[in-house]
Amino acid sequence: MPAPKRRHSRARSRKRRTHYKIKLSGYAVCSNCGAPIRPHTVCPHCGYYNGKPVLVVKTKEG
Repeated sequence: MPAPKRRHSRARSRKRRTHYKIKLSGYAVCSNCGAPIRPHTVCPHCGYYNGKPVLVVKTKEG
């Protein structure tokens, strides 16, 4: 197998690697409190899912 004759420049290597970045995952807005949450999950702030209470969320009193 042939070996590379010359070294690739930084710019050439980085141009190839620009597509390896992590994509930002989508976020939804809670219908009850308006907080940003992951889609298809119960809101950790208010405990609602799909407009219905599912969990009782404890709050700090102080």
